[in-house]
Amino acid sequence: METFGSRLHRAMAERGPLCVGIDPHPALLTRWGLSDDLDGLTRFSQIAVDALGDRVAVVKPQSAFFERFGARGLAVLESIIRQLRGAGTLILLDVKRGDIGSTVAAYADAYLDPSSPMYVDAVTASPFLGVNSLAPMFDAARKHGGGVFVLALTSNPEGASVQRARGADGRTVAQTIIDEISQLNKGAEPLGSFGLVVGATIGPTGHDLSGVGGPLLAPGLGAQGGRAADLRTVFGNELGAVLPSYSREVLGAGPDPAALRAATDRVLADCRAALTAGGQ
Repeated sequence: METFGSRLHRAMAERGPLCVGIDPHPALLTRWGLSDDLDGLTRFSQIAVDALGDRVAVVKPQSAFFERFGARGLAVLESIIRQLRGAGTLILLDVKRGDIGSTVAAYADAYLDPSSPMYVDAVTASPFLGVNSLAPMFDAARKHGGGVFVLALTSNPEGASVQRARGADGRTVAQTIIDEISQLNKGAEPLGSFGLVVGATIGPTGHDLSGVGGPLLAPGLGAQGGRAADLRTVFGNELGAVLPSYSREVLGAGPDPAALRAATDRVLADCRAALTAGGQ
């Protein structure tokens, strides 16, 4: 079975280093001239999938914006997951789940087991009950060729009080997370299946990312203030593993599919330039 890391490495080489979020929040629905209801959600999602599904390496639906419409919203999410898979795009479901024991195992069954209607290539996860609490997700990812992106250094200002707190060994919480994920990727080629979420707006991290061996998801670009050039500052010599992520910067160009594709091409060109320049 091909690992998620291998599939992601190939997708980034073929389609470019870019993840685009599908975040149908109320302001975007209104901006697109759509109603903030199930019909608007369905139309928004369909346009985004049709415009971008065969164009980018990774598409990242934000589960919360579908969940707010209940079971019918989740049915829309299931539908676009099927369509994205048919378009050959990798699907990273942004759920940020984290728990212990049988509960996190149930999350793993929901998102990382191919028998589930919500099955995706990878998920985001919160490690703040301890990285080892996510072991059932890691096990499911190994078994089924999936991936897990674990929060480490996020862009929100509230995150620093937890993530940069220091433990008894002197390491920050974030560095402990980084080091534990690095161990999971030991020996993986060409890219490990266990990644980290590191915000593109945080500036020099002061943390060692050199041994991660897996993908580094970089949200916060575009509408949240991050620029592609900032990736060089945040990630230094690790740019080859960076997966830049945009949402509103691309989605704001809708609902015209051609405009969505043009926005995607523009941010991808920016990312290619930044990542290449950083590697010289």
